[in-house]
Amino acid sequence: MDSVDTLYQYAWLVPVLPLIGAAIVGTGLISYGEATSKLRQPSALLIVSLTGAAMVLSGLIFWSQVQGHQTYTQMFEWAAAGDFRIEMGYTIDHLAALMLVVVTTVAFLVMIYTDGYMAHDPGYVRFYAYLSLFSSSMLGLVISPNLLQVYVFWELVGMCSYLLIGFWYDRKPAADACQKAFVTNRVGDFGLLLGILALFWATGSFDFEVMGARLTELVNTGTLSVAMAAVFAILVFLGPVAKSAQFPLHVWLPDAMEGPTPISALIHAATMVAAGVFLVARMYPVFEHIPAVMTLIAYTGAFTAFMGATIAITQNDIKKGLAFSTMSQLGYMVMAMGVGAYGAGLFHLMTHAYFKAMLFLGSGSVIHGMEAVVGHDPVLAQDMRLMGGLRKYMPVTAITFLIGTLAICGIPPFAGFWSKDEILGSTFAVSPVLWAVGWATAGITAFYMFRMYFSTFEGAFRGNDEGIRRDLKRAELQRMGLSLGPGAMNPQELTLDASEDDHSDHHHASEPHESPWSMTFPLIALAIPSALVGLVGTPFANYFEAFIHPPGEVVEALEAAEPFDWNEFILMAGSSVAIAVAGIVLAVLMYRTKAIDPKAIAAKIPALYQLSLNKWYIDDIYEVVFVQGSRKLAKQVLEIDIRIVDGLVNLAGFVTLVTGEGLKYLENGRAQFYALIVFGAVLGLVLLSGVT
Repeated sequence: MDSVDTLYQYAWLVPVLPLIGAAIVGTGLISYGEATSKLRQPSALLIVSLTGAAMVLSGLIFWSQVQGHQTYTQMFEWAAAGDFRIEMGYTIDHLAALMLVVVTTVAFLVMIYTDGYMAHDPGYVRFYAYLSLFSSSMLGLVISPNLLQVYVFWELVGMCSYLLIGFWYDRKPAADACQKAFVTNRVGDFGLLLGILALFWATGSFDFEVMGARLTELVNTGTLSVAMAAVFAILVFLGPVAKSAQFPLHVWLPDAMEGPTPISALIHAATMVAAGVFLVARMYPVFEHIPAVMTLIAYTGAFTAFMGATIAITQNDIKKGLAFSTMSQLGYMVMAMGVGAYGAGLFHLMTHAYFKAMLFLGSGSVIHGMEAVVGHDPVLAQDMRLMGGLRKYMPVTAITFLIGTLAICGIPPFAGFWSKDEILGSTFAVSPVLWAVGWATAGITAFYMFRMYFSTFEGAFRGNDEGIRRDLKRAELQRMGLSLGPGAMNPQELTLDASEDDHSDHHHASEPHESPWSMTFPLIALAIPSALVGLVGTPFANYFEAFIHPPGEVVEALEAAEPFDWNEFILMAGSSVAIAVAGIVLAVLMYRTKAIDPKAIAAKIPALYQLSLNKWYIDDIYEVVFVQGSRKLAKQVLEIDIRIVDGLVNLAGFVTLVTGEGLKYLENGRAQFYALIVFGAVLGLVLLSGVT
C-alpha cells in the first residue's frame, strides 16, 4: 500500500519529466544554439527517454486506478488575500489516468517517428524541444484539479501549437497558419475566461463539482436565472469550440497542416483538439443540469461532424483530408457529450486518438516516399492525384493505413466501430434527428476514407505523369491571385521553401520507397490499439464505461447490469455498418473499378461540389467580414482620427497661434501705452453705461 501511495505522491512527475527535457534542450538552444543544434541524437534520446519514463509512470497509475484505488488529490495554497484563496495541485481519477496513458503513448510514438521524419531538418533539436513542451502542457492540463489551473495549461497548449504549426516560420503559409490558429483560439479562450470569471463570481469556487452543485442550487432557489446560468456555461463552452475545432471556430484546423506531419498527428490525436472534449467532460457537473446548453452542445457537434465530412469528400491534399476528418470525428464526441453519453464520447476520444495518430503518421510516411520522386514541393508530394499504387512500394504504410481506415469507418471488430456505434445508439435514444445526421455522416466518412485509401495505395502509380504535374501546377498558378484560394489546396503553397520535410535524397528517384524503421515502428505499434482497443467497450461487456462514468454517478457492476438486448444492438449496429459498407462500395465503384465517373457526378451537381470544394465558403465569409471588414473599420477610424481628432487639436493650435500673434503687438512694455488702453476701456464702460 505504501508503494501505491508513493506512486501517487510522485504523479506530478508525469508532466514534469517532459518539461525537464524541454527546459534542458531549450536552455541549450538559447544559450549555446549552434553547439546544441549539433547534438541531435543526444537531445532526441534525452527527450524520448523522459517521455518514455512519463509513459511508464502513467501506465502504473492507470493500472492502480483500474484496480480500484481512490481518487487522489494533492493541493497547496498558491495565492491568498484575506478570505480569497487560490489552490493549485493535481488530481488523479479515472478520467485523468486514462488521458495520461493516451497522451503519453501517442506522444512517445510520435517522438520516435520524428527521428526519421525530421532527420535532415536543420530545426531537428528545436522541434523536439517544442514537442516535449507541448506534451508537458497537455499532461499538466489533464491532472489539473480546478478550472483555473486548467486555464493556465490551456493557454500553454495554445502557445505550443502556435510554435509548432509555424515551425517553418520562414514560409509564409506556415506563418499565416500559426497566426490563424492563435487568433481563432483567442476568440474561444476569451469566452472561456469570461465564463470562468462569471462562474467564480456566482459560485465562489473553481472546483468542477462544487461549481456544478452551487450553480444548480442558485438556479433552484431563484438567486440566479436559468438564462444567466446558461450564458455562463456557453461562455465556457466557447473554449472547447475553438480547441476542438467545432463550428464556427473550426477554420484553423486545416491550416494547421502547414506544420510538420508529426505535430499534425499529436495536435489532432492526443493534445490540442483532445483538450476541448476533455474540458467538456470535466465541466460536465455544470453542463448536465442546464438542458439548453446540453442541446446546444449536441447540435454543434452534429453539425460540425456533418460539415467536416462533406468537405473531406473533395480534398485532394492527403493531410487536409485527414484534418477535416478529425473535425468531423470531434463533432461525434461533442454530440455524445451533449446527449449525455459521457462514456461513449470519451471512449471515441480514446479510440480516435490511436487510429487518427496512425493515419496522420501514415500520411507523413506517404509524403516522405513521394518526395523521393517529386522533390520537396508539397503541392505535388501531398496531392493524391499524383499518388496511386503505393501499396506495392510501401507495404507496411499501406497495411497500417488500411487498418486505420477500417477503424474510422466503423467496420467491426476495429476500434472505431464500438465507440461510434455506442455514440449513435445513445444519440438515437435522445434525438432521432441527431442520430440521422450522425448516421449519414458515418456513410460519408466511409466514402471519403476509402477514396483516400484507393487514390493513394491502389491502381497505377501516377507520380511520374508529367501531364498531371503540369495540370496541378497550372491550377495552383491560376489560384495565386486569390487570397484564400477557392479549392482544396492553399495557393500560397507554391511559395513554400524547398526546405520543407528536407529528409529525403536530393536526387529524384523514379519510384517511392518505404520509410525507415523509426517511422514504420510507430505505425505498427499504433495499429494494435486501432484494431483491438475497442474490445474493452463492447456493449455486452462494457469495461470502459464501468471505469469512465460521469462524476457522482454510481455504476452497477457488469454482472448486475441490465441484460443485454441483442435485438437492439443488431438493429443499431447493423444500420451503422450498412451505411458504412454503402459508402465503401460507392468509393470502390468510383475510385477502384472506375465504374462511376466522379467528374460526371461533380458536373451534374456543380453547386454542391463547389460548396464542398470551397469548404462551405466559411473562410471566404470570414475573409470578407472579419479580415476586410476590420481593415475597412481601421481605415474609417484612421479617417476620423485625422480629420476630427487631429483637426480639433490642430485648430486649437492655430487659434492659439493667431491670438498670440495678435496679442504680441499689445505687449510692448511701454507704461503710457498700457495707461492709454486702461483709459480707453474706462471711457468705453462710461459710454456704455450712459447709453443704457
